[in-house]
Amino acid sequence: MRPKLARNIAVMLVPFSKSNIFAASFVASTSTSTAGYLNRESPFGNLRCTAFSSSSFKTSHRATSLEVSSVTRNMEGPVLPSMSSTTKRLFLVRHGEVINPGNDRPVYYGAMDVSLSKLGKLEAKAAGDYLSQFNLQHVAASPLSRAMYGGNKVIVNQKDKEESDLKIYEGFKELDRGSWAMKTKSEIGLEDLAKFDACDESVTPEGGESYIELKKRVLFARDKVLDITDCGKASVIVSHLQVTRSMLSDALGVETAKMAGLKIATASVTCIDYDVVSGDQTVHFQSFKPDVGLEKSVDVVN
Repeated sequence: MRPKLARNIAVMLVPFSKSNIFAASFVASTSTSTAGYLNRESPFGNLRCTAFSSSSFKTSHRATSLEVSSVTRNMEGPVLPSMSSTTKRLFLVRHGEVINPGNDRPVYYGAMDVSLSKLGKLEAKAAGDYLSQFNLQHVAASPLSRAMYGGNKVIVNQKDKEESDLKIYEGFKELDRGSWAMKTKSEIGLEDLAKFDACDESVTPEGGESYIELKKRVLFARDKVLDITDCGKASVIVSHLQVTRSMLSDALGVETAKMAGLKIATASVTCIDYDVVSGDQTVHFQSFKPDVGLEKSVDVVN
């Protein structure tokens, strides 16, 4: 049985950037016992204190140039508190927009190794530029090329790191869609997709995996990154939509059957602190995108 959550939520508007953008900041205090939750042995099971800010700021106009060098505009982001001597910080980055392999047919691709679009590469660079303000201990990524590209864009902005320092974890690979890969929503069936999102494992596609299986391997890989990250330090994980949802839902206490509702924009950054003593997970912001003047990405199915 999933633990009961007790939340007190305060909503406030805080100044965000020089361009008069405001961020809605949601602060939640959560007290819970997590015995047996997801049948995992992660030390970060206590969701006692969770702060949440969702900011996905991007302009609706097209960039005047799609050259990678043009991504040089506002890199400001949410204000982050300093870390205590018992906390570790993870920045979770989703890869940029991809070229859907179905062309005119928007198909599910999941763990297929699809390519980034030109816009997707610009988005990845923007995320890497934003993260350049932080001294990152480790940069980890999924083995899929779209995530590795994003990881390299983070590394290039770190003075003490080289491309060979990128750490690859199979556990961060995107959800395997199995026999559903290269099929559209209508070809799969909306009813089966809804059952899948609700964690009905009876509709798991042949050769694919369920959200429950995905989340188990993602959290295992996440804990591996936390193991090599020192207290008071920050690391980055560049991965995918469902992978980021798995880690964010764990931190927010959102059950797996509802994590498909979490919004994670392409090439967005989510920040979570982990306290190694209390087990608390603190979400500072979710799905933040730097304002660099890029067009809105196409993000229909994955």
